[in-house]
Amino acid sequence: MFSIRRLLQRCWTVSYKPNPANRQFEETASIQTRDGFEIRVAVPDAGTVRAFFGVPLARRGIQPVWIRITNQTDHAWRLQCIAVDPNYFSPLEAAARNHFSDVKRLLGFGLLAWVYLPVILLLMGKLFAVRKANRRMDAYFQQHAFHLRPVPAGGTQAGFVFTNRTEGTKRVPIRLLGTEGIRDFEFSIPIPGLDTDHLRRELKDRGLDNDGPELSRAEFREHLENTPPATTDHRGKRLGDPLNLVIVGDFATILGAFGARWDETEVISLVSCWKTFRAFLTGAEYRYSPVSPLYLFQRSQDFALQRIRDSINQRLHLRLWNSGIRYAGKPVWIGQASRDIGVRFTWRTWNLTTHRIDADVDEARDYVLEDLINAGRVQLAGYVPGVGSCEPCLPRRNLTGDPYFTDGQRAVVILSETTATPTLLDLMK
Repeated sequence: MFSIRRLLQRCWTVSYKPNPANRQFEETASIQTRDGFEIRVAVPDAGTVRAFFGVPLARRGIQPVWIRITNQTDHAWRLQCIAVDPNYFSPLEAAARNHFSDVKRLLGFGLLAWVYLPVILLLMGKLFAVRKANRRMDAYFQQHAFHLRPVPAGGTQAGFVFTNRTEGTKRVPIRLLGTEGIRDFEFSIPIPGLDTDHLRRELKDRGLDNDGPELSRAEFREHLENTPPATTDHRGKRLGDPLNLVIVGDFATILGAFGARWDETEVISLVSCWKTFRAFLTGAEYRYSPVSPLYLFQRSQDFALQRIRDSINQRLHLRLWNSGIRYAGKPVWIGQASRDIGVRFTWRTWNLTTHRIDADVDEARDYVLEDLINAGRVQLAGYVPGVGSCEPCLPRRNLTGDPYFTDGQRAVVILSETTATPTLLDLMK
């Protein structure tokens, strides 16, 4: 009798046990205070999210972002969730993706329903329990979501925006809209789990946003003139891809400027090599695939960013090195931008394959500049002499033998921490 009662209890109950008391993420939230606002942002890890919401949202590709806005102004302001993630999930949509379901079990019996009628009756009871649990889930997700209503003057509002899952560093743009205009804030939140190059190097401890010498405009121009023209191999003896970009801005500003449009890259390891190999065989997307090391200042790139298409064989990537100097109060980064357009075999790499680059490397350089201008994050921009020009009929070659041609110029970009209208300068005057 006891076992039958236990069986009925298991068949007629569904366990949905969120833990709203698990709010440690609030204590570690990033904070910005400006223009009469205090903005707090946190991105809990997958385990914390599962405990708080009672279901594994990460498995469904959902990453809740907790936002708290304290409005100390005299006007009401409204958060634009579409700025946080243009493809965010509504609370009920996020809940629906995690609903319990036994409908398929019932439909699977088909004409055998009469034979298994007692079992089906038990499953019908289970179905009612599932619906009850799902209604609780819907209500819970709505209760803890950031509500789409204005934050009143002197008021505070907090809750989750259900975004698409990203790894590495989560960029969270906060845009407030009110009768007084628009206020923008940028957050970059590190997410544990992705073994990125800059985390492996511990660049923050090494001086990621270094306190190097501050250069005047004339000194900055001279420094750019004396910067090496191209990357090298690890011995520093052979020239590789041209150094065609200079970015002025601190690390957080760079990540915020490139935003969710670009992804960080993992370090080369057995795990990442397997992911790359699997993506190569299937033609699938691998957003965080490693890039090969190129060398400047006797070290490989400090970090890299990339934009991929639906295949790992096609991507635009950007390598950056901290130069150790500052201009306009900000660190100066030397960059190399190129576009992968396919894969070919070569004897020059250990795995006998390499990405084939677009020979028009100026296009990749200018794409990066236009992308930053389009995002409204460029304060000043211009061009300076770089590697020197070469024609398509007489191309240079990189370390793996791919040809490239260029006008020889190097784009220089000074980033803005907020949206700005760019000014184009002749930096050589």
